[in-house]
Amino acid sequence: MAQQVNEIMTADPTTVTPQTPIVEVARLMKEEDIGEVLVAEEDRLRGLVTDRDLVVRAMAEARDVEATAAQDVCSADLVTCSPNDDVSEAVRLMREHALRRLPVLDGEELVGVVSIGDLAVDRDPSSALSDISATEPNR
Repeated sequence: MAQQVNEIMTADPTTVTPQTPIVEVARLMKEEDIGEVLVAEEDRLRGLVTDRDLVVRAMAEARDVEATAAQDVCSADLVTCSPNDDVSEAVRLMREHALRRLPVLDGEELVGVVSIGDLAVDRDPSSALSDISATEPNR
């Protein structure tokens, strides 16, 4: 089992600028088979957009996907962790705040993201969530 977040996180996560149209955010999610895109400027985290954010904050409100920017639908008040934090700290933060994804910052620089699936693969490899998380995408 991994001891530190940097051992299980996804390094170099997919990012967009705050001004990126959400239609581009959705395309990136489809192309990379991911459920979140981090919003950053010059390696500084500004927010996180999930596939659910696109549905609830954009589609359900009938927003124009070409004119709506990532910053308009992202979660901006984020809980984060450090790459040197113990994995147990990431678990605690995710549990305490009911999070599925946790951006990883080295100081103020965005260096990765750890997901509930990453934790399942590391901590409970025989679980259904681990199996799903480790499986190749079904396109």
